[in-house]
Amino acid sequence: MAEYDYDVLVIGAGPGGYVAAIRAAQLGLKVACAESRETLGGTCLNVGCIPSKAMLHASEFFDAAKNGAMAEMGIETTPKLNLDKMHDQRLDAVDGLTKGIEFLFKKNKVDWKKGHATFQDAHTVKVGDETVTAKDVIIATGSSVTPLPGVEVDNDKQVVVDSTGALQLAKVPQKMVVIGGGVIGLEMGSIWNRLGAEVIVVEFLDQLLPGMDGDVRKEAAKIFKKQGMELRMKTKVTGCTVKGKKAVLTLEPAAGGEEETLEADCVLVSIGRRPNTEGLGLENIGLEVNQRGQIETDHDFRTKVDGVWAIGDCVPGPMLAHKAEDEGIACAENVAGQTGIVNHDIIPGVVYTLPEFAGVGLTQEEALEKFGGDKAKIKVGKFPMMANSRAKTNHEPDGFVKVIAEAESDRVLGVWCINNVAGTMIAQAAQAMEFGATSEDIAYTCHAHPTHSEALKEAAMAVQGKPIHV
Repeated sequence: MAEYDYDVLVIGAGPGGYVAAIRAAQLGLKVACAESRETLGGTCLNVGCIPSKAMLHASEFFDAAKNGAMAEMGIETTPKLNLDKMHDQRLDAVDGLTKGIEFLFKKNKVDWKKGHATFQDAHTVKVGDETVTAKDVIIATGSSVTPLPGVEVDNDKQVVVDSTGALQLAKVPQKMVVIGGGVIGLEMGSIWNRLGAEVIVVEFLDQLLPGMDGDVRKEAAKIFKKQGMELRMKTKVTGCTVKGKKAVLTLEPAAGGEEETLEADCVLVSIGRRPNTEGLGLENIGLEVNQRGQIETDHDFRTKVDGVWAIGDCVPGPMLAHKAEDEGIACAENVAGQTGIVNHDIIPGVVYTLPEFAGVGLTQEEALEKFGGDKAKIKVGKFPMMANSRAKTNHEPDGFVKVIAEAESDRVLGVWCINNVAGTMIAQAAQAMEFGATSEDIAYTCHAHPTHSEALKEAAMAVQGKPIHV
């Protein structure tokens, strides 16, 4: 029987990789994790989910103090922005959490191998100058920013930046152009809009937030316009020239037409992410990627190469940290001979702007498509946040909750919401759907009063045409 250095080697220490490594170690396996960054946690903890939320939260306080939300509640103040200190608290959050993973590795006896990993064969991986063998290898290499042809990113100059550069701007730009009206672009744009920048969002499609429910997308446009952002929809960027501390973009209608120019102090390129599968030496083990550069796996996260598994952003599915975490746990359990499962039909998505946008399951459009366009096959209940007592007392009138159910069985197919705690609230909907809940199950579950979550109860009641407070 072959002897290996480790039972499991995980390549990548992002949310999928570090969770897989810890879970495998908990199951009694000897585990190593290879990571090329100087710190653990991947994009999410270092330059993604965590630092962006630190900046979003801080900018919300500044905006509330500056633009009247606090004054409405009798708190009068004149804030002064200390951007350096705002960045410090961001870095402090990142430092604490990345060191926390390092502690968890030591606690669970996971060996951290520092360096870039390259397959030599299916059980042999070179990590930096070291060669490591493992019975099973889990690829969890994550994703990186998708480049835009004609627009060159240089984060050091802080004129044309990606999401990493947008987190680290040394001063608030006067005018910022965000290329892409998706989650990351709107979150980053929101931060700098609150801190005083004029923000223009340029989106190729006719609506923001692709993949979300149609009603959510329409409402998003209204909300961001009200907050002062300019939206340039159905517009494409064809080029970018940097002149000193300014960038000049060339734009034209998505369908083609007359070209125009737009000058800005800062341009954020945010058109999506692509899997990190290059440079892994996949050709050395006969593993090909699909047209999107992703590694295909079966339901258990096995690749076509025996002993090699893959999870997270480098496999098909939404590029979300929590999806990667769940896959990491399930994959580790499968490697250990247990049964690990992820229900990919019930993975919530959240936009952490203010208000937050969240959804799980099918959009109304997808639900209609599932039933051949027959509107009688589904029922929809909506409840506005302005009729929710907690939102009212908190001066948070924007948004709604929407429940989509199958007409015949009443089983919930999707839930979509816009409100200040939508990201937290969507967990209840996801859990209900995981257990096959009907809208009536949610409607007849007692919700604490006064809470934002009562809006979900009312939306569920509205599926049957019997909401109380509207």
